[in-house]
Amino acid sequence: MALPAKIKLTPGKRVLFLTKDLDLLKKQLYEGVNLRMEDLRVEDLLDDINTDTMTPAWVCFSHKPEDIALDAYAGLFDKNGERVFKHRALIDGNFEVIVSGLRKGTGSSRETAPQCEKWSGIWLVIAASFAPIHERNNINLGQLMGDHEQLKRLQKGETLSLADFTGKFDPVTRAMLEAGGLFPFSAKVAKGEIKPPKHTTKRRAMNMAEKLIATHLVAGQGDAFVKPGDAVLVNVDAGYSHEFTTAQVHYFLEQEYGKNYTVKNPKKFAVFEDHLLYATGVKRFAPFEGKIQTLRDLQREFQRHTGVRDYSAKNGVSPGICHQVAREHFVDPGDFVQATDSHTCMGGGNNALSYGVGATEYAGLIYSGFTFVAVPQSIRFNLTGKLQPGVTAKDVMLFILDSYAKREQTLDRVMEFGGPGLATISMDERATLCNMATECSAKSGICEADDVTWAWFKQTRKLTDAQLAKLKERAVAPDKDAQYDGGTHEINLSKIVPMVAKPGDPTYGETIEKLGEVKIEIAYGGSCTAGKVDDLDYYATVLREAVDAGRQVAKGVKMYLQYGSEDVMAYAKSKGYPEIFAKAGVEVINPGCGACIGCGPGVSETKEQVTVSAINRNFPGRSGPGKLYLASPLTVAASAIEGRIVSYRKGMFKN
Repeated sequence: MALPAKIKLTPGKRVLFLTKDLDLLKKQLYEGVNLRMEDLRVEDLLDDINTDTMTPAWVCFSHKPEDIALDAYAGLFDKNGERVFKHRALIDGNFEVIVSGLRKGTGSSRETAPQCEKWSGIWLVIAASFAPIHERNNINLGQLMGDHEQLKRLQKGETLSLADFTGKFDPVTRAMLEAGGLFPFSAKVAKGEIKPPKHTTKRRAMNMAEKLIATHLVAGQGDAFVKPGDAVLVNVDAGYSHEFTTAQVHYFLEQEYGKNYTVKNPKKFAVFEDHLLYATGVKRFAPFEGKIQTLRDLQREFQRHTGVRDYSAKNGVSPGICHQVAREHFVDPGDFVQATDSHTCMGGGNNALSYGVGATEYAGLIYSGFTFVAVPQSIRFNLTGKLQPGVTAKDVMLFILDSYAKREQTLDRVMEFGGPGLATISMDERATLCNMATECSAKSGICEADDVTWAWFKQTRKLTDAQLAKLKERAVAPDKDAQYDGGTHEINLSKIVPMVAKPGDPTYGETIEKLGEVKIEIAYGGSCTAGKVDDLDYYATVLREAVDAGRQVAKGVKMYLQYGSEDVMAYAKSKGYPEIFAKAGVEVINPGCGACIGCGPGVSETKEQVTVSAINRNFPGRSGPGKLYLASPLTVAASAIEGRIVSYRKGMFKN
């Protein structure tokens, strides 16, 4: 449904302010209290509302938006651990506007987050800034977004024009939003009612993201040069979904295009059974086993219908986490990749431009073979020097999160990694750099290709020289005079020290040296960002030293290690790692997602439990109710042995 040309508040409808004062928020929900923006400060509103808060994992077990809305914001808890938003609270509150502070919608790409608002009657979302994927999902759903000054005017009874809200966007995004979202926009384009404008950018120096987009332009849009803000249609090389999202993609495609819909290029698109593999073993998810099985069944139905690559579990064992398997098997240099998960950006380590999208956008692109892109800005990180012993790429990202992301320097930008220091970092570690771009609220991450890249591809995929030469032809590199709106920043790798992110948010960085005494009950190694070959080498290095010194996982601590893929598991077995892990007292888990999304061993059970984990995000409740510190694989393993958070030093366990 197209948005109206004039925007005003509806008499009798309400505005919900997501205040940091949760008691005041409850009064709005349950006592009919109404607030005005002119009486509040932006600082009074919740910042960094993440998508796990809006729709926790168990809410996403429903694939129909009208069901998801019933438990909107079910992940927001008060100091007593009680849900602030009870069942149907947002729907029954008669709200049409919802208001928050900075960086609305951080975290995952789950489109269920804006869906829970839209299907609760919200049509206007107010925030100081939006996380990029979340903003895109709002646009795809036709959800209007505005700022606090506009809300003040509306609450005073003014009528604003639709252009006041959409004018900041490029012409295509504006047309899409005004049409009521992606599907209505696509229908109008198909009928010739909307004609996307050609871009007029001429020859210019380009960075990696710009160059890759320029080489993927749908024919007829102009010269193969782009600049930030250009609105273009781009061919998509590859993509994937998993059982958390596929059912909704299938549902939307059937609704929009009928039961006999088809998809383009199924050979480079895939489905993965990885996210919910262990969910049925989690006690708190027991009431949802029927819904979880429905998601699995609908994914298999989608795969049979479309013929996309099938990475279903066999005999209860997954081929692995989608992001890890995709980079191992089919994400190539120079590829443009879209998938229904925010850590899709991990493919950037392969010199691809990869990022997550919502179910609506994925449904549209897998059907048509192309998608709309507003060319993003970039920020360049020139790496110099070499990491010290005991320091990993995870520490680099925790440093960037604390130093750059916290100040929004990476917000909605592609993080480009290069410089002489990159040559000292392996492909697995580059994958970590790009994987955690999403924690920086960046658009994506991408690494330059070099000899390290080509050696890894040749070995991992067993390529011939001729096959490798074809991959090299696809690689992108920045032009000498490329421009970076976020600036160019040098990071001396030799200056990075072991770090953690303190509980609550990945940007809460602290050096381990300054952390103080933090005892732990759980140590978890795994997830897409820390279940790769190099990560297993890290865990094994520490645990072998401990075992040789007669040590095991500390009393009162449980350590879990989970493989990122079958290939990683096979590698670990070939090196004899399972025996080392067993001697150290570690519980090893088959490939797949798990504790990272609260669906498997390693999840905390109480608020008091403290976890040190190698996963990529530590939003409240994501991996259980306890306190979770993010750290490198080396730190996780060393801390498990010591029973407290410590950095790893070679020989540290010797008497």
